Amino acid sequence: MPDQPGQIDIPESFARPSEVAGKRVVITGASRGLGRLLAYAFSSAGARLALVARTEKDLKAVAEDLPGPSVVLSGDVTDEDFNEAVADAAVAEWGGVDVWICNAGISPVVAGPRKTDPSVWRSVIEVNLTGAFLGARAAARVMQEGGRLIFTGSVLGERPRAGLSAYSASKAGLVGLAKALALDLAASGITVNVVAPGWFDSPMAEAWKTNAKLAAGVLEHTAQRRWGAANDLAGAYQFLASDASAFITGTVLNVDGGYLLV
Repeated sequence: MPDQPGQIDIPESFARPSEVAGKRVVITGASRGLGRLLAYAFSSAGARLALVARTEKDLKAVAEDLPGPSVVLSGDVTDEDFNEAVADAAVAEWGGVDVWICNAGISPVVAGPRKTDPSVWRSVIEVNLTGAFLGARAAARVMQEGGRLIFTGSVLGERPRAGLSAYSASKAGLVGLAKALALDLAASGITVNVVAPGWFDSPMAEAWKTNAKLAAGVLEHTAQRRWGAANDLAGAYQFLASDASAFITGTVLNVDGGYLLV
């Protein structure tokens, strides 16, 4: 559609912000929590899924309930060879990978530095941060132009709480990783972004929700004064996976009800 000088050219059509139908999507940590939610959301929207987690039985239970096609791949995201095998399996099954969601993570460990065993620290960093790097590394090998890498971060990477040093460090590290990879992969037409959830009504937040003082502290720092719900979160991932986000890379999308504002 032609425009007058000084105006933006209007395209013939616009990409739909949540259009993921036909996309070939890898989701790690897909057997429970947010990963399970994303599996249902993407499958319901017409995507084809490779579901990744440690426990095959739990993954199969998710796969059986999905409305669309999926494959189950059980293994350890901290294992380099396993990540490469996931990429190869997705190519064999679907012919390629369009979206890789690095979502696998270990729940927060609430303890101060003297009470956090070094082995716990290493486990959290290894799963939450190294696992994401290895997944991104495998994805970059098989993705074509238009590929989407999405990391699950957390507002705790920007505003930590006492006792969550390992978890907060791992999520802050994901931001740096995403920004660096966004630069590395821009020439290949692959975008890299982070979705940083705030406080959601989920099993991970159970310790805070069931403690009146902790729950009050969370809500006092959330502008909308409520816990996030499942419908608040899935759309952010679908947007970053869609063609509508083609010019967005190296960005953190906070889905937190204004937690970082208060």
